[in-house]
Amino acid sequence: MRVSPARKIIFAIALIGIAVPVLFPFLWMLASSFKTQVDIVSWPPKLLFNPIIGNYIKVFAEQNFLKYFINSSIIGITAVSLSLLLGLPAAYSIARFKQQKLSVFILIARLMPGISFLMPWYIIFSRLHLMDSYVALVLSHMLIALPIVVWIMTSYFETVPVEMEESAMVDGATRQKAFMAIILPVSGPGIVTSITLSFIFSWNNFMFSQVLSMEKTKTLPIAVYNFVSYAEVDWGAVMAAAVAIMTPAIILTMIFQKYVVKGLTMGAVKG
Repeated sequence: MRVSPARKIIFAIALIGIAVPVLFPFLWMLASSFKTQVDIVSWPPKLLFNPIIGNYIKVFAEQNFLKYFINSSIIGITAVSLSLLLGLPAAYSIARFKQQKLSVFILIARLMPGISFLMPWYIIFSRLHLMDSYVALVLSHMLIALPIVVWIMTSYFETVPVEMEESAMVDGATRQKAFMAIILPVSGPGIVTSITLSFIFSWNNFMFSQVLSMEKTKTLPIAVYNFVSYAEVDWGAVMAAAVAIMTPAIILTMIFQKYVVKGLTMGAVKG
């Protein structure tokens, strides 16, 4: 079926209309990271300017950016790994045994604002002398990652035919072995989707690190906050740090984009 030129033009206009509002903040941030403070705050905005790299030098030379990167990586990878270890069996159980109450409870935990956990978390970890520790931040980030894993994988497991594991169980496999050998291998797109989304949410989390971490376990989002003072905001360094923080998440999304789309769409269709 041939598409008329008018439809192509309308589709292109609609695509541009959607892309511009979405990409504009990122392009503005990227451009501002190469501007001086005067150029950033000037009005009207300067579209033509002499780019500088001083903001990136300030971020990587004056701040312990590598340490923040390592902290964010350790916390994000550990939180996502533990969330998969707990979330995959939980999602399978909810999908196969129709445990709707448990599903609603986990969904409520995901919908609750993270700030509501801060005071109890702070009291518990301070009493246990776990402030400024990886344990405190990993457990806190699991509040974000675990519900995402369960929510995505429950829908995905419901699309996997139950006959596949029943055939394996008829041949002598236990339910646990059928889950490991049959269900998980065919659920790759859903698992990749869960890993990608939960890691990005953990990577970008600011609130838990701001309250529960100190010098030892500060994460990347705190690097942005370091350029904000009472007197002024170093917008160039803020933008450069934001670009540096977003780059790994963007690369991860681009690499696994195909699997993320497949995982979300397959989990949204039952039968």
